[in-house]
Amino acid sequence: MGASALAGAWVQSQRSPQPALSADQEKIFSEQMSRDSAYVRQNMNLLASKVGELKARLIAMDGLSKRVAEVAGVSYTDPEVQASLEQAAMPAVMDDITAEPGASWSAEGLGRELDTMAQQLVEQKDWFAMLDLVLTKRTGVEASLPTYMPVNYPYLSSSFGWRRNPVTGRHSMHEGLDFAAPKGTPIHAASGGVVTQARYAPGYGKLVEISHGNGLVTRYAHASSIAVKVGDLVEKGQFIARVGSTGRSTGSHLHFEVRMAGHPLDPTLFLARQQDPEQLVADASEATGTVAPQVR
Repeated sequence: MGASALAGAWVQSQRSPQPALSADQEKIFSEQMSRDSAYVRQNMNLLASKVGELKARLIAMDGLSKRVAEVAGVSYTDPEVQASLEQAAMPAVMDDITAEPGASWSAEGLGRELDTMAQQLVEQKDWFAMLDLVLTKRTGVEASLPTYMPVNYPYLSSSFGWRRNPVTGRHSMHEGLDFAAPKGTPIHAASGGVVTQARYAPGYGKLVEISHGNGLVTRYAHASSIAVKVGDLVEKGQFIARVGSTGRSTGSHLHFEVRMAGHPLDPTLFLARQQDPEQLVADASEATGTVAPQVR
């Protein structure tokens, strides 16, 4: 009987309600919760404000990269970059971040914004890497163009195009420029590349041919002597031969050609870019008129 009474008393004590907090304790607890909540809200708002600022900077970077690409002309010549430019031109949508003071944001909203910004940073990195690659490639291509005057005698005795051949008397296509210069005048490479020919060729006489990559080559004909050999790497402006009158020629001069994939191009399209107006090949030919002998 005694054991049963003790067990019943214990069960009753477990079922009885726990003592409630006093009014002072509830007040202290409530004040602490309010302070903690205000602290969390304050930090959330501060974090959201920083996220908004970073978001705005990302949008500004998008616009800046687009303007840089447009100035560089990338958007007009590189379709794969144009697609990125069009995407960069679209302003980012900011669903949860606003600049209004006193606004509150959720942790979930901030998390989504941070994820979006992380993705945008990855895209920005890829975009700038692509832009750098394109500009680097373009710089390399421009550096390989034959813009260096091959001889220090800009006077043209014969220009590019159809003319009466001084040897045969027939009209034929003159596939280069003829620079009248004394025998022995140094000839320089118009651009860097690899020597693919350094030999005597029918018509051309002593000939040097340099490949500049991407199917672009230059030829220097009628030389009196050659200073390079096949396989040599030459730099822009490097001495490669001396002016002469070998091959089919009527006088001492340099016959200079520029070819792309085997097709002749007018060398003045390249040489004129780096010359002062008074030194342009076209100006030199006009100034001298037709007093000079016609040579190949």
